Amino acid sequence: MPARGRFVTIEGPEGAGKTTQAARLAGHARTRGDRVTLVREPGGTELGERLRELLLASRSTGSIRPRADALLFNASRAQLVEDVIRPALAGGDLVIATRFSDSTLAYQGYGLGLPLDDLRTIERFATGGLVPDRTVVLDVPVDVGMRRKDGGERTRFESDYDAAFHERVRAGFLDLARAEPARFRIVDAAEGDEDAVFDRLRRAAFDEA
Repeated sequence: MPARGRFVTIEGPEGAGKTTQAARLAGHARTRGDRVTLVREPGGTELGERLRELLLASRSTGSIRPRADALLFNASRAQLVEDVIRPALAGGDLVIATRFSDSTLAYQGYGLGLPLDDLRTIERFATGGLVPDRTVVLDVPVDVGMRRKDGGERTRFESDYDAAFHERVRAGFLDLARAEPARFRIVDAAEGDEDAVFDRLRRAAFDEA
């Protein structure tokens, strides 16, 4: 049987470049000879993609209450873990995920005020206790991140929540990282160009020189 693969998650506030950088990280890992499974949250399964449409749409489709928000994100996560992530890890793959359970703690917990202990209980149930081996927070100031998002890329989280909400989310990611220094790395995603950010991400994700 192959050895269990490694699970790396990319987190951070809006406009940090998570999707672009996760794809670059996957490409870099493949050049090293890794077999890579790249996933995103919410999404990655048929159910998850349908929930993604609902969860990221404008509130013109109807308001989603914070508790419902947390449960829906975790429903998508549960399906992704069972259908994709655990099988890939069991097969020895490196799994790279754009967002995972720390996003729910940051957004619905720090951002919307739900109790973190309650969210962690839901998270453990949804993931079956799966925890990333390494989590990299791509950190960017809120004003910088929001300027990077043009109208076509804006989800309800950019459109319907104010700067104070996003400041709480960013602070949440940094709090979570400080609380678990063995798992987390914080990478400056504001300073330098895309290549410079990727170089910092690569070193943080894989402990490369």
